[in-house]
Amino acid sequence: MIWINRVLRAVFDAVLSPFAAWSPWVGLALVSLVSAVGVLWIFKRTSNQDALAAVKSRIHAGLFEIRLFNDDLPAIFRAQTSILKANAKYLWLSLPPMIWIIVPLFFVFAQLQFHYGYEGLRPAETALLTLRLEEGAEELAAGTKPAVTLDVPAGVEVQAGPVWAPALRELSWRIGVVESGDYEAVVGYGGVEIPKSIRSTDRVARLSPNKVAPHLMGQLLYPAEDPVSGAPSVEALEVSYRERALDFLGWQVPWWLAYFVLMILFAFALRTPMGVTI
Repeated sequence: MIWINRVLRAVFDAVLSPFAAWSPWVGLALVSLVSAVGVLWIFKRTSNQDALAAVKSRIHAGLFEIRLFNDDLPAIFRAQTSILKANAKYLWLSLPPMIWIIVPLFFVFAQLQFHYGYEGLRPAETALLTLRLEEGAEELAAGTKPAVTLDVPAGVEVQAGPVWAPALRELSWRIGVVESGDYEAVVGYGGVEIPKSIRSTDRVARLSPNKVAPHLMGQLLYPAEDPVSGAPSVEALEVSYRERALDFLGWQVPWWLAYFVLMILFAFALRTPMGVTI
């Protein structure tokens, strides 16, 4: 899983980096267009196109029948029943391609979250760097504060901490960034050094708020950085980046909503040129 995430990170970094200085809408629109083409291609290859076309024809015929015989209640009831049956069959026929589509979309979504879901730190802005321990950590059983060190590079300063919150299993520092750049802080715990990326930028860039333990689910949900290695008691190492919202005519919308709406619009626009019945 680590190598899959590394390959995907490299691909998305290469595709999106040319648009880093532009509005987030530009790169997001490009990925939505490519996703729409991929979704249509998968849907066409994994669905029964002839059966879908026939079902849609039955639905249209039922709607036309309702309009044509709008004063005939038995005819309307028969048409509505026919439409409901056709809709049920349409959903059944759409199930296999949707299963094939969900898997690649999950990986795309996971990568995009860390390009568009957060904003980088700005100079003079502060954030929390937090080490979270697993429930079975020795310090929790003993009720003692963990022995932890933090080394930061030039350009990053430690302003306060560490503060130990045993109920949350968290040890936190307040850090600040002096100037824009890519940095790596190193947390020492249990004889292991754990590096953590910190990015200060006003551009669209891959940000990793969570460096998690090397469990499968953690790597699926947080693929932006390699997992914690060699420290079995560590659950996560986190940086409190601000969440990003996209401006749309004065409205603040989450990136994932913009992505799915754009992808759906592109898919409907391209379905006829690509010869896909959906």
